[in-house]
Amino acid sequence: MDIVLGSVVVLAENLTMVTEFLLLGFSSLGDIQLVLFAVFLFLYFVILSGNVTIVSVIRLDKSLHTPMYFFLGILSTSETCYTFVILPKMLINLFSVARTISFNCCAIQMFFFLGFAITNCLLLGVMGYDRYAAICHPLHYPILMSWQVCGKLGALCGIGGFLASLTVVYLVFSLPFCSANKVNHYFCDISPVIRLACTNTDAHEFVIFICGVLVLVVPFLFICVSYICILRTILKIPSAEGRRKAFSTCASHLTVVIIHYGCASYIYLRPTANYVSNKDRLVTVTYTIVTPLLNPMVYSLRNKDVQVAIRKVLGKKGSLKLFD
Repeated sequence: MDIVLGSVVVLAENLTMVTEFLLLGFSSLGDIQLVLFAVFLFLYFVILSGNVTIVSVIRLDKSLHTPMYFFLGILSTSETCYTFVILPKMLINLFSVARTISFNCCAIQMFFFLGFAITNCLLLGVMGYDRYAAICHPLHYPILMSWQVCGKLGALCGIGGFLASLTVVYLVFSLPFCSANKVNHYFCDISPVIRLACTNTDAHEFVIFICGVLVLVVPFLFICVSYICILRTILKIPSAEGRRKAFSTCASHLTVVIIHYGCASYIYLRPTANYVSNKDRLVTVTYTIVTPLLNPMVYSLRNKDVQVAIRKVLGKKGSLKLFD
């Protein structure tokens, strides 16, 4: 017979199984949590408004109905969902004494977080290919990046992202979790959760590492090769203005790629034993908050097409209000 005691279930064989986790988050910072709440809440609204603006402008302005902005729209949508999985719960926990999350909800949170995160990695790889096709093969670009191809690539990114996430989540939560239930993080991430397992996790961690290589290193190398080809092509352009314009279309994408892949690789491409809570939390904040914040800012501030489209959309709305 099973006996329920608090956050664990005591089985007949005297093996206790965790039924909920305690997210420690920023609890060690005391009153500073109130400041963090205000800062993160503000950043969350900026992320939402920025990404919603990007998606809306891309939908409303026909001049942005191109493969590059099609993928940017998907990326912005994914970024919005990605932050929604983590930030609301984190904001609640900054004010809450009971920072618990059930075993099943922890698994669900990890599944959606990793699903959207991996989808973003794959999308950035596809966006690199799009720039390669546009700059290196401009005459064949309409065929290489037709709307049918774009739709299939977008769908593959989403399906691949969530299949990889499902694999990782299964590997983590198929492990036995006994009495230890304190997750030293502000959400259910791989390393802090898998460290609580009461068995040897080496085999599971190795498979998770291989998954990390496939979704981080492989797309990043693909992007690097694409940009080497792009650079060679750009340097052959005779006019300085032509080279500048070609570089400017790639600069925004490269900025997001370096930050996103850099932070994610630091966290996920190393053994769990090397997890250092405070330092890793700071890096995690970078790619869970700063990167989604950076995406709309970089693409709107550095991209003249988006700036012009935003002005056109705002101008139309302003003119409509005058006639109301």
